[in-house]
Amino acid sequence: MSISKSDLIKSVKFDARGLVPAVIQDAITREVLTVAYMNEEALRLTIEKGETYLWSRSRKEIWHKGETSGNFQKVRAISLDCDNDTILLEVEPKGPACHTGAYSCFGKEAGFGGTMQKLYGLIQERNNRRPPNSYTTRLFEEGIDKIVKKLGEEAVETVIAAKNDSSVRIVEETSDLLYHLIVTLVAKGVTLEEIKTELVKRHRTGLKQ
Repeated sequence: MSISKSDLIKSVKFDARGLVPAVIQDAITREVLTVAYMNEEALRLTIEKGETYLWSRSRKEIWHKGETSGNFQKVRAISLDCDNDTILLEVEPKGPACHTGAYSCFGKEAGFGGTMQKLYGLIQERNNRRPPNSYTTRLFEEGIDKIVKKLGEEAVETVIAAKNDSSVRIVEETSDLLYHLIVTLVAKGVTLEEIKTELVKRHRTGLKQ
């Protein structure tokens, strides 16, 4: 994170209740997931643990986002607004942010980046839990050789679809290709954030050329 723990905590202007609003944003899609509150201890835990901790005004206690749902949020950056009275958390969500199961508490469907992140989270969950009768589970259990074989097959089918006239087939085969690509990334422990970082780096390099 870009600011030290002590400097950040000292800079925050907590209100009379000892709270500060926290805007939680998807670090990849840049979409706002939710707005909640933090007290000093929740902020300290968030910085130390690298995951979202908040203050529940209804229960009057600190809660670790994802502790019961499994939808943890890995914190990528923490910053303050110009008045130091609102915190921005940029996170990598491991599942829906809203208790209703929605991607965002603001009722929005995820954009393409959010959809890819949701798919990544679902595939990652399948890898962790290995539910029976799941195609994704079968891929992980058969190992990386089977996974990349399927990835190659889908790539070829996408190329064939692109050489034909049917845009419907291109959409279908591309969707299959992206799914198997994410399975490969999860199997190799590569995150979408790492892909994004590389793409941003290439974009910036291209602008300088």
